[in-house]
Amino acid sequence: MRIAVGGFQHETNTFAPVKATLADFVAADAWPGLVRGAEMIDAVSGINLPVTGFIEAAKASGAEVVPLSWCSATPSAHVTRDAYEHISNLLLKDLRDNANVDAVYLDLHGAMVAEHLDDADGELLKRVRQAVGPRMPVVASLDFHANVSQLMVEQASVLCAYRTYPHVDMADTGARTFRALRELKDEAMHRELEQLSFLMPLTSQCTLIEPLTSLMTEADRLERSPLISCHLTPGFPAADVADCSPAVFAYGNDSAAVRAAVRTLASQVGEREREFALKIYSIDRALREIKGSPSLGRPIVLADTQDNPGGGGNADTTSLLKALLAAHVPSVLAGIICDPEAAQRAHAAGEGASVELELGARTRFAAETPLRARFDVLALGDGKFTGTGPYYKGARMALGPMALLRTGDVSIAIASKKQQAADRAMFHHLRADPRDYGVVVLKSSVHFRADFAPIASRILVVEAPGPNIAAPAQLPFRKLRPGVRTTPR
Repeated sequence: MRIAVGGFQHETNTFAPVKATLADFVAADAWPGLVRGAEMIDAVSGINLPVTGFIEAAKASGAEVVPLSWCSATPSAHVTRDAYEHISNLLLKDLRDNANVDAVYLDLHGAMVAEHLDDADGELLKRVRQAVGPRMPVVASLDFHANVSQLMVEQASVLCAYRTYPHVDMADTGARTFRALRELKDEAMHRELEQLSFLMPLTSQCTLIEPLTSLMTEADRLERSPLISCHLTPGFPAADVADCSPAVFAYGNDSAAVRAAVRTLASQVGEREREFALKIYSIDRALREIKGSPSLGRPIVLADTQDNPGGGGNADTTSLLKALLAAHVPSVLAGIICDPEAAQRAHAAGEGASVELELGARTRFAAETPLRARFDVLALGDGKFTGTGPYYKGARMALGPMALLRTGDVSIAIASKKQQAADRAMFHHLRADPRDYGVVVLKSSVHFRADFAPIASRILVVEAPGPNIAAPAQLPFRKLRPGVRTTPR
């Protein structure tokens, strides 16, 4: 087999303030920047990414990989029309230039919204299908938070999605997608999609806890012959599009078996709807919960979910930091704050210096204001290091100048590019070990659990200001399908 391999990933929070431009896809962050051709193979090698898992599985089987183009950008508001069309055209040109292939694999997210396209992933699959014709296998991997549409299901020969959140199985999902491709037969593939009628808050979608622990186990159990693929995707609830919702979908060689599996899994999800209710702490309540002297070595972790850059936040709100300082909470480590100007000034001052700064709130979200204080510069870094945790494993970070600053008893890790705080290597790069602190504040929703839960004495999800609104009912939806509930009942 000769398999064309490409990817275009973006998770779109349509309520976020900053859009994704072409420059955001070209630049590297945790993942490689835009890469084309043979360069792609080396750029993604060793990283926990679906495209990496697919390539490794394909090569191991003796298949020939034909690299097209691949890129991703940190979650944000809409992908600009210019960025979407430019990248889509690159991928399609590379596909046309390598027309002598037996199949196509795409590494997609499934919740991308462009300025001019609500179902940007479905449109890309449609364009690829038009380019290769109705008979060529076109397979794709999807993120756990995909908002799966009928167009996506129809245009792909088979779709496979992650089963974990934190996404520790991204590379495994790429490998599973290759195995699904190998199972495709010449006869027509039967497919079924059922979109559920309620939204799951992002922080309720963790597969390390119920109800999704057992629901994902059930999806895995159902994925047996004659089914090739069977998945539950909880959806990305911060997207104002008609297809925003959890979904169950399956592909297989027997229509009755496919339909029965989808109905079984969707019914089980519906029966457990109330278990997805949002569990979150106000800042004041969180402060009461951590009152006293937290023990070192087993810190309390506060998840600053609404400013999570992995969900469209800008990683620069300061309300939670200010509250911790005002309450004189001891031994706090926080991060990662995105503030390139503060990082530049810290580097100019040098390690060991003391500098007056206005930290954070660069994007001026709502009523957020900078944290004005004198900071000690504890450590500096160039932002280039490799992820070591289960989620960012192998990721070659490029976060620009970084610094560890301290004011009062709060130490704050800052970077020049926004990136979700989901790997202890981000702090180790600045010679800070989270285990040496009593409270750790992370700009993250769930991914942090993969690397931080093993050292945490307790985890509290905190409702501090930010554009990644935790409760879907608080979002001003205009395009949701009629009957979709924003609060689990």
